[in-house]
Amino acid sequence: MTITRRPLLHDGPGGRFEGVFAWDDAATGARPAILVVPNILGQKEADNRVAEALAALGYAAFACDLYGQGRRAERGPDIARYMDELNADRTLLRDRLAASLAALVAQPEVDGTRVAAIGFCFGGKCVLDMARAGLAIRAAVSFHGVYDRPDYASVSPITAKLLVCHGWDDPLGPPEAVVALAGELSAAGADWQIHAYGNAGHAFTDEARRDSTVPGVAYEERADRRSWAAMRGFLDETLG
Repeated sequence: MTITRRPLLHDGPGGRFEGVFAWDDAATGARPAILVVPNILGQKEADNRVAEALAALGYAAFACDLYGQGRRAERGPDIARYMDELNADRTLLRDRLAASLAALVAQPEVDGTRVAAIGFCFGGKCVLDMARAGLAIRAAVSFHGVYDRPDYASVSPITAKLLVCHGWDDPLGPPEAVVALAGELSAAGADWQIHAYGNAGHAFTDEARRDSTVPGVAYEERADRRSWAAMRGFLDETLG
């Protein structure tokens, strides 16, 4: 096994975008692929490591960039500046996700008929939007995502199979929001699962949040480990 990464630049709505593509260079032939959608901070090394971990499982993976080349958020008062732009224009967000997906599928290592997406926090919202928009993915996994619906009509039925990994104490996803999501997905005919983890809140996979003092926002090792295991089984089932 030789896990390799390369920069992947592509054009999309609003300019040029730069992410990182990872794959096992010792393997031959096209393989199923995963789009990795970052959290509020945008494309960063933590996402590249997730892509490498997926490559070690036999996938090709693309840790994508939705903000634009050279546009990266930092913790502080302006942390949400780029995310807020996309939250205010969910159609633009959808189109940038579609461009990222197209860049992934265009790679020679990728079997474009077997593609899924995973996302964290804001990225968890993004992968749900990909399913709502009918983008060409077989499956999506949302980790501690945000569940508000976009302002455009969702496809019906939603054909992408969905796994939602949720921290029950997440202040951004109170119980009523989780129930509303379940109702939405059921009404759209989706094949969905919601795994709720007790004593876990928002950002439960984010090791940078180990020492967080923000109520309801912290790393939680058990939820991180269990949700990754759930994702592995789900991707095995949906991508074959």
